[in-house]
Amino acid sequence: MSAQSASAPKPYDLLGGERGVRALVDRFYDLMDLEPAYAELRAMHPTQSEDTRDKLFWFLSGWFGGPGLYEQRFGHPRLRMRHFPYAIGTRERDQWLACMHQAMMEENVPEALQLRLQAAFAGTADWMRNQLEDSAAPPQPPLVSR
Repeated sequence: MSAQSASAPKPYDLLGGERGVRALVDRFYDLMDLEPAYAELRAMHPTQSEDTRDKLFWFLSGWFGGPGLYEQRFGHPRLRMRHFPYAIGTRERDQWLACMHQAMMEENVPEALQLRLQAAFAGTADWMRNQLEDSAAPPQPPLVSR
């Protein structure tokens, strides 16, 4: 995420800490299971999503400025490398972003925080693309100013 002053509230805290991050992740995966609009995205994930849910929760916990649970278990996230086995194009990127946006709305994430997180998610999600398409520019690393 972006740099914050020592006194600026972190997304982790603004979401309500562990409980809020867990609720967001659970709603994200519930929507992926329920909404036909996210069917292609869902097909990329294991049938049982508990391990996947935990990994996203652990990752977002640290990414949002809370405890670095993912790093404690697995080390550096190496997001692009870990996602490389999956064919991710603009369609998959956009489904992921739409699903997360819907989850944030349904979890009543404050609008200002939604906008902040959407911008951060968009850069990272675009960087996960590994399928070059004629209509899309090649992925670029997200702008990170920690």
